[in-house]
Amino acid sequence: MSTATKFPVDGRRVIFYLFYDPRGIVDEYVTYKLERLRQHAEHIFVVVNGDLTDEGRAALESVADTVWLRENVGFDVWGYKSALEEFGQERVEAYDELILMNYTFFGPVRPFEPVFERMNELEVDFWGMTMHGAVDPNPYTNEDVMHAHIQSHWITVRRSMFASDEWKSYWREMPMITSYVDSILSHESKFTHHFETFGFEKAVAFPPEDYPAAHPAFDNATMLLDDGCPVLKRRPFFHEPLYLDREAIIGRWLLDSAESYGYPVSLILTNMAHNAQPKVLNTNASMLEILPEAETGFDRTQQMRIAAIVHIFYDDMTDELIDKLITLPTPFDLYITTTDEAKAELIREVIERRSEPLIAAYEVRVMPSNRGRDLSGFFVAARDVTLSGKYDILVKIHSKKTVQQAPNAGYFFKRQQFDNLLNSPGYTANLLSLFQREPGLGVVFPPTIHIGYPTLGGAWFANRKPAAALFKKLGIRVPLDGVSPLAPFGAMFIARPEALTLLTQVDWQYEDYDLESNHTDGSLAHVQERAVSYAAGELGFHTRTVANAEYASISHTFLEWKLDQLGAAIPGYAIDQVHLARNGGWMDTSDPVGFAKLYLSRHRPVLGAVLRFGYIPFRFGYRVLRKVTRRSPKPSDD
Repeated sequence: MSTATKFPVDGRRVIFYLFYDPRGIVDEYVTYKLERLRQHAEHIFVVVNGDLTDEGRAALESVADTVWLRENVGFDVWGYKSALEEFGQERVEAYDELILMNYTFFGPVRPFEPVFERMNELEVDFWGMTMHGAVDPNPYTNEDVMHAHIQSHWITVRRSMFASDEWKSYWREMPMITSYVDSILSHESKFTHHFETFGFEKAVAFPPEDYPAAHPAFDNATMLLDDGCPVLKRRPFFHEPLYLDREAIIGRWLLDSAESYGYPVSLILTNMAHNAQPKVLNTNASMLEILPEAETGFDRTQQMRIAAIVHIFYDDMTDELIDKLITLPTPFDLYITTTDEAKAELIREVIERRSEPLIAAYEVRVMPSNRGRDLSGFFVAARDVTLSGKYDILVKIHSKKTVQQAPNAGYFFKRQQFDNLLNSPGYTANLLSLFQREPGLGVVFPPTIHIGYPTLGGAWFANRKPAAALFKKLGIRVPLDGVSPLAPFGAMFIARPEALTLLTQVDWQYEDYDLESNHTDGSLAHVQERAVSYAAGELGFHTRTVANAEYASISHTFLEWKLDQLGAAIPGYAIDQVHLARNGGWMDTSDPVGFAKLYLSRHRPVLGAVLRFGYIPFRFGYRVLRKVTRRSPKPSDD
């Protein structure tokens, strides 16, 4: 029988805040949140699953009463269980209310105060911020029902419940949690129904029946914010983009909404830069900027020290490169690397002849080797520039002809790079204004090239394993994207020097790069090209892609046509198409076996299951033959 009461006017509250970070760092979104909870709790007990850096511990100790580290076992559930035991039941019962809360949300986007004021007046035993609706069958077991449940990122419990035998028994009998699914089945989806069966009364600050989806904290997050919910979950920014596509969840609008209510979205982007796959974040938060040609936002009163680092192999492109560079809105220092003294002299003659007032100073450096091309030019020949501390912005471009490809493809690739970085004085000023507005912005480059090149569907090429090995060596723990990286294909970008330090501080040598004749995927240069966003993300800097309106028009129409043609073979939402293709074999006219698997799984599933028994031994022989005869994909081009 419930003995629920209101929260007393002079009531005492304790918060148990579960925190985990694989690096042991504490991003500012955590301290921002806890600072604003401080007035609502007499005691804040932070339980850390794993380790903390010294800076992380100091940050938490500045906003919490207790910071307690434990071994990272048992997920959140055993973190709470262990913290309650450490705090002690007798000590807990001196409080009127406790909150079990974790690090998986940003906030307060809207103020905490109105929610506490409203919930304090309710006679309940426990309450939550949001609730997940019932799902039949349970998606984690494919049977029975997953009951409607208060979500575990915020569960508030009053003394009428946490002093009960049922509460003590619940935690005493909690099995060890060894997986995310265990956590869902043994705690999050169980907790609410379990205590309701014992007669305890619950309430939800933002009940699911007020929203169209069963999971409003994810699917209706903007509506929740508009209704005053202080919580914005982290997951929409790193979840599978195809789910967001199907449900029309627009992460950029979430950021806009949070910003409109005064929440500093830089806290979101910094945390996600550390923890999300960069291409996933770029997609979910729609971080492609289509910039206008007329200058709109550049602050000319704000000093911006710029270095342009330009590798010129084709000296006949010197004028063209300078034409692009002088779209920069302020004077810059120009550092040019090239391969021999004869080219260097021709380049100097062009610079002297033009006498551009925006080129404040210049230097032409002759590299002793062209191993690594423009990447060794940047990371070896110009290492002193990138680490000098003299510059706020680095502009990296190079002469580009792509002579190994068809002329149209090579020309398009060059235009795709130059026009999307340095298209006109107004456009380039607008690009640099992104850095002025966003202190956490580390790197900007054009979107993935896809016209004339087979990059979509596997743009890691042969570089993913060597990239993983290099990242481990350099301490880059940003998760790698699966199919393709977020990378400056073509190796042209604009960046803050400090965002690149994990790469630029390495004492690279020319000998680390492959010979010119072996400048192929898997080599250091190709890995460095793909490392830029991940290295920046490790340091908390996010990446944006940029495009001019003409390129966006060309790119979008071709992308729309490609997807339309691919979708014709497999109807449905993209998430279902991809799932079917991955499980049924790729739609490839050069692969009749894959085509047959795909067709049968889509149109004749029963027949497909029967034929599978005879197919398995055939598959082995076919793959051996195909390995011998199939043409290798084109390598990527820099």
